[in-house]
Amino acid sequence: MNWRLALPLLLFVALGVLLFSGLGKDPKLIPSPLVGKPAPAFAIENLRDPDARVDSAQLRGQPYLLNVFASWCAACRIEHPVLEAYARQGKVRLIGLNYKDRREDAIAWLQRFGDPYEAVAWDIDGRVGLDYGVYGAPETFVVDAQGIIRYKHVGPVSPDVMEQTILPLLAGGGS
Repeated sequence: MNWRLALPLLLFVALGVLLFSGLGKDPKLIPSPLVGKPAPAFAIENLRDPDARVDSAQLRGQPYLLNVFASWCAACRIEHPVLEAYARQGKVRLIGLNYKDRREDAIAWLQRFGDPYEAVAWDIDGRVGLDYGVYGAPETFVVDAQGIIRYKHVGPVSPDVMEQTILPLLAGGGS
């Protein structure tokens, strides 16, 4: 057999197998190597109070959601009413990570759409986001009472995701 003719055919078949193997997989499901591991530690400026810090060590003791958001993020507007409703009902402890955003824009955004966050860390340069493996906003992490990441959600959180995935994790202490 002539390898010059067979090589393109073999490459075509290999590419076909690779593409076929991706069919049926959820493109929003991006596995995080951090799930099951301690959440990266941070102590950065508080968005609302530049003289204060949000320290991840102080968040331990009860499970929480770390929600990555920004005023420039259109999809964050979609999930915000969902997060706000669950936080206001006391069903979730919500911590914000404002990602690569100007302080005044983020504060104006929270004033306009509501501020359900217990605390908001201001990640102006994206370093904390990088430690968490953030691809963009919105992303949400379930962190248990011991500071272990139990789940990562990429994209807007819907009521279904909240009810079927996040709340059961939080009810179990996040573990």
